[in-house]
Amino acid sequence: MKDETPARAKSADPQQEPHLDTSGDTDEPAFSWLSPAEPTGNKKPATGTPATGTPAAGPSAAAKPGQTTTGTAAAGTAAATAVGATPVTPSQPDSRAGRKAAAAAVEPSGADPSARGTSPVFKEPLPTSALQVRPPDEEVERRNAQRESAANAKPVLPRVMQVLLAVFYPLTLLILAVRAVTSPLFLWVEYNRPGFPGDGYGFSTDDRMTYGSYAVDYLSNWSGPRYLGDLMHRSGDKLFKDGEVSHMADVKVVILSTFGAGVLLLVLALIAILYLRKRSHGGVRRALFAGSLATLALILGLGTLAALGWQQFFTEFHRIFFAAGTWTFSLDDTLIRLFPGQFWIDAGIVIGALVLVAAVVTLVLTWPTRRRRGLAPNESAATANQA
Repeated sequence: MKDETPARAKSADPQQEPHLDTSGDTDEPAFSWLSPAEPTGNKKPATGTPATGTPAAGPSAAAKPGQTTTGTAAAGTAAATAVGATPVTPSQPDSRAGRKAAAAAVEPSGADPSARGTSPVFKEPLPTSALQVRPPDEEVERRNAQRESAANAKPVLPRVMQVLLAVFYPLTLLILAVRAVTSPLFLWVEYNRPGFPGDGYGFSTDDRMTYGSYAVDYLSNWSGPRYLGDLMHRSGDKLFKDGEVSHMADVKVVILSTFGAGVLLLVLALIAILYLRKRSHGGVRRALFAGSLATLALILGLGTLAALGWQQFFTEFHRIFFAAGTWTFSLDDTLIRLFPGQFWIDAGIVIGALVLVAAVVTLVLTWPTRRRRGLAPNESAATANQA
């Protein structure tokens, strides 16, 4: 922005500054709106005094030579109180000295001079404020105990998942082993192994493999009883009698229910594994370790019972799942010729061996070593000493 104000012509002689006469100036403000506002109490006239009259006593009217303004105001207030009139608050002093004197009179005498400039808004908090009140020691200890217990408490759901996985593991292994036995591969190995007893009624190994495969396939498919009932022998007779077909239908219901339960347990075990991998460090390892121990105990118990009395063990097993009289046959029946007693002994040994090997491998892989537990050697020793 360019200043276009004409410049004064410079003169060789210095210009004399104009003289301002301030002898007639007063302390009165130049404009009425600059004068301080009168207190609200002064707007109402005193009792018995006209609204336009002169106040009974004023700081300037009753002042004498040598007497301060504060004293004059006090004398005027006392006089108004003595005659029973309503005291009138003195007006704002007109001069600067009067204002300072009035401020000094209003300020308490014992006030700290250094705190005069402090704003009255900011005050020290009271000793009884809520922030400074300390609860009883018993309450403090109770709260600390609850806080520590909440910090040390472990979630319940990961523990439940670990227990379920430990329970599902041996059952899943047992069902998988049963599925491995009820397969054409095991049937072929069993019929062709050395020492397997032959059929005294004329079935060759090829005949056993053919007819036995029909029986094993029927257990895992969705065909009806006619799948076995319509099979014919070379002589034209039925291969399986009605009692044999009925028993195989009952076996099929048990096998399919077992396989369905195994699939369900396997899915639940996978869900538990995925959950523990995200929520619990080492939870899967601990669950499988506990499950492998439970599997070893189960297999050792069942194996001991089977070794002490196989015939009794086999009979009690059939009584659990089948009605009495529906699972006993003569030696010349097709089921007995295809699946003699040695077949079931070998099947039980294979099931126990498969489950035992899987449990031992799992036990070795999940053994709680220092590295798997995430502990340093010194921390492991300290833990053992505390135990």
